[in-house]
Amino acid sequence: MKNIQTTFFEYDELKLACGKTFGPVTLAYETFGELNEKRDNAILVFHALTGSQHLAGFNPEVPTVGSRWDAACQTGWWDDFVGPGKAVDTDRFFVVCANYFGGCYGSTGPSSIDPETGKPFGGQFPHIRFSDIVDSQIPLLDHLGIGKLHAVIGASLGGVLTLNFATRYPERVGTVIPIACGLKATILARAHNLEQILAIENDPNFKDGNYYDGEPPRRGLALARMISHKTFVSLHVIEERAHDRFEQEHDEFSWYKIQSPLESFLLHQGRKLVQRFDANSYIQLIAAWSDFDTLKEAGFDDHAELFGRCRHQKYLVISIDDDVCFYPDEQEEIRNRLLENGVLCSYLRVPSDKGHDSFLLEPSLYTDPIRNALT
Repeated sequence: MKNIQTTFFEYDELKLACGKTFGPVTLAYETFGELNEKRDNAILVFHALTGSQHLAGFNPEVPTVGSRWDAACQTGWWDDFVGPGKAVDTDRFFVVCANYFGGCYGSTGPSSIDPETGKPFGGQFPHIRFSDIVDSQIPLLDHLGIGKLHAVIGASLGGVLTLNFATRYPERVGTVIPIACGLKATILARAHNLEQILAIENDPNFKDGNYYDGEPPRRGLALARMISHKTFVSLHVIEERAHDRFEQEHDEFSWYKIQSPLESFLLHQGRKLVQRFDANSYIQLIAAWSDFDTLKEAGFDDHAELFGRCRHQKYLVISIDDDVCFYPDEQEEIRNRLLENGVLCSYLRVPSDKGHDSFLLEPSLYTDPIRNALT
């Protein structure tokens, strides 16, 4: 497995959707493959909620990230999909992936030091929207000399950001591959997200986001992850994994006691995230998720206006059977809206029983369709 290093790009300021200007901004990013002479073989990949810039290969550490960069982060999260001869073939394409503005893996976020105070931004970090994350990466593409991307790809929240990029900067991309996402936040997603935000806010260690000089809100973040995890993996897979788990988690309850492998498994999943992710970054991204609407963020009133500018693009929209995070109906709506407005679109419904996280686990189901769409 090839060793990879994270690179850091800094620029002066970013105009946020709220109207404020923020700066300076640092983006942590990694690249794979070589940019050709015409600079027309670049692909931008957006990661999912708790993903990172580390798309493929092995990266043992990232400066400034510290212990959050644990063993779970060191192997690229899409390593089975990106590389020579893989679905995203780095023998042909130059692939870029950046940690999100607002994140915690080297890009500027709530845990970064505020140059004015010398302390972490914490709760004073501005509330971000998905359009801010997309806008933050435009200077990086300019820095790399990429005027137009061959493709933009993303799954889950990364898929939402893929649509945001493609519709707000249509002239900068030709092929668009959104996987397991939607056009706007559903009522169910907003309800789940509110529960997660409340879990973190109610942890007494949260302190309005200003916890970096003391104990972080571990219990709140673990509970938030437990709330979301059941939407990422199908219930029968959760049951199977729970029964394969022999070690019971340490009991942290006062009256209630862990009574089953399932309960132990869910508690374990929550605690795993706490070791590698920052609660402030989590709550920022969850709040942005609850607020997203592709149409409104692009500044249009109807989909005819939104997709009318995208007729030069071609799309591959991918759904996952058994997905209860972004239901297949949401991807069918994307397809229908594209076709209604004259945009070339192929649609694939992946026959998986793994649920939402299939896009991380089953490269054999995605490789040929993605490869064909890119070529």
